[in-house]
Amino acid sequence: MSKPSVPRDVTKVAFLAACVLACPQPLAAASTAAVAQLPTEQDAPIALLVDLTSGQTLFARQADRRFAPASIAKVMTAYTAFEQIKQGKISLTQSLPVRPDTFAQWSRVGSTMYLPNGARPSVNQLLVGITTVSANDGAVVLAEGAAGSVAEWLRLMNGNARALGMRDSRFSTPNGWPDGGETYTTARDLVKLAEATVTRHPQLYKAYFGHRTFTYNGITQRNHDPITGRVPGADGLKTGYTDAAGFGFLGSAERDGRRLAMVVAASDTSAARDRAARALMEWGFARYEAHRLLPARQPIAEAKVQGGAVRSVGLVTGGPLTITTLRGTAPAVRMKVRYDGPLQAPLQRGAPYALLEVRVDGMPPYTVPLLAAQDVPGANALQRTLNGAIGWIS
Repeated sequence: MSKPSVPRDVTKVAFLAACVLACPQPLAAASTAAVAQLPTEQDAPIALLVDLTSGQTLFARQADRRFAPASIAKVMTAYTAFEQIKQGKISLTQSLPVRPDTFAQWSRVGSTMYLPNGARPSVNQLLVGITTVSANDGAVVLAEGAAGSVAEWLRLMNGNARALGMRDSRFSTPNGWPDGGETYTTARDLVKLAEATVTRHPQLYKAYFGHRTFTYNGITQRNHDPITGRVPGADGLKTGYTDAAGFGFLGSAERDGRRLAMVVAASDTSAARDRAARALMEWGFARYEAHRLLPARQPIAEAKVQGGAVRSVGLVTGGPLTITTLRGTAPAVRMKVRYDGPLQAPLQRGAPYALLEVRVDGMPPYTVPLLAAQDVPGANALQRTLNGAIGWIS
């Protein structure tokens, strides 16, 4: 849902006051907070850390700067495959051919899973190869076999990017191989991709990201993920490197019910990238804590409806409403409901029609989608007459 261009503000004072009172009293900060340090700009010229549990940005450095993702692009290839699996268009057991021209072009080129000419690996094998050892050959074989051609697969990738709101991203290869700048993204867009991968496909995410090694065709290779197995709770996602782009990483970790997603990019060396990734993730867990304010589908406000069977509809949260705060603090929390009103019927239950703007003192504001609590069909003739009479009286 795009942000309303001419928003209608609705403030519920009692609700806001309750949220402020729900915030915790100051607590002693964890000792690790004093130890954890942000990565330096030298180690990570581009850096972004977002608490996916609340949606809040905890740290940002050049988060909207475009850069070549290199092999991080393979996360979109994996996500696209997950979407195709969910839609029943491909299956994990399906075998896809290694075409002779594909073998000639990609055999032992960059990172590879050493696919033999004429082999028929399963979608399952290709996905493990792509997510674990960054298989360039595997990504192309998957694209060709699942969509019929690389061009059609790229259409799917870019369509998914648009659907996720990745406005500063474009994919021109399924594996991130250098293409003269045709493929680009931003840290902010990559976090959107990470969130969608984790939340829309939790079982597939767990099945295919976070493996430490992969063996195929008698060859065992290791994953270069700098945080999985090293930072508690870390479970993916993907590194990337080219001479032009430098070293980058899109990563995620979950700890005590809190999930963070981070990007570091444009690092000069793999050691700098790895150091920055671990530092940023540890800093986020040590410095901040999350607090659940409201359960999922909590009524927040009502929006006026025009042309509907009813004159208003409840607005609810899709998931639990959580805020992230500095450890040991109880900042003021201010919230405002914003929507283009009145809403035009028909409305679909569970569809987003408004935004809850959340402001936690000392942190950047952010928004949470609000959903229609019920279906609202268009008004029939009698309802239109009654609504018109009520509107005239009121």
